[in-house]
Amino acid sequence: MEKIVIIPTYNEKENIAAIITAVFTLQQAYHVLVIDDGSPDGTAAIVRSLMGAYPDQLFLEERSGKLGLGTAYIYGFKWSIERGYAFVFEMDADFSHNPHDLERLYNACKIDGADVSIGSRYVPGGRTENWPLDRQLYSKGGALYTKLITWMPINDPTAGFVCYRRSVLEAINFDMIQFVGYAFQIEMKFAAWKLGFTLKEVPITFIDRKTGVSKMSKGIIKEGVLGVLSIQWKNLFKNYRKRVKNADVDSMVASKWN
Repeated sequence: MEKIVIIPTYNEKENIAAIITAVFTLQQAYHVLVIDDGSPDGTAAIVRSLMGAYPDQLFLEERSGKLGLGTAYIYGFKWSIERGYAFVFEMDADFSHNPHDLERLYNACKIDGADVSIGSRYVPGGRTENWPLDRQLYSKGGALYTKLITWMPINDPTAGFVCYRRSVLEAINFDMIQFVGYAFQIEMKFAAWKLGFTLKEVPITFIDRKTGVSKMSKGIIKEGVLGVLSIQWKNLFKNYRKRVKNADVDSMVASKWN
């Protein structure tokens, strides 16, 4: 059990079966964990109907109510760590992330030595498709703003297409991750960077969803703006490092600092 893709869902009935099928069609030994936050449109039922076709490869965790993207991923991280996965991926259900790029993210970690690989829109070769001008401005402006405030050397800090080595997730104290929406992606990368892990951006084409409803809102954008300030300010007092009994993890993180 080496690779698992976490896909959080809320009202993704138009996309979920297709994205699951696309991942398994790669035939690269990926497992998929769908975390559904009580979708009223029947998303979870569609996943359950597919589980028989992919025994011991497709998993579903259902939560009651919309609890936030960040809490879904942290739930999935803990679930994956407990089951021994070596590489844990984040991916959207709506095909804005191309499943074929999973292997490129995996190779950036497995072969090229990154601890965290990030599907990036804002490095050479990366781009967006079908985005209105205002969203491009919000996204690019937010990325630059985040880089200036946090000094983190990442061009696409809000990217949600990510591969983590297990050691990164074992090292991060999830109780210190405070954001659940737009800023969650920034804070996770920031925590990994502050712990000394190697982050690598991999160029991707991000395609705006064709079906379903976007989760973007003014509240999410506000969280991103204020969240970045909060992340950098609290960095003065916050230690993202998990205090664990596992000596191997402890010494590995310590070596990153020294």
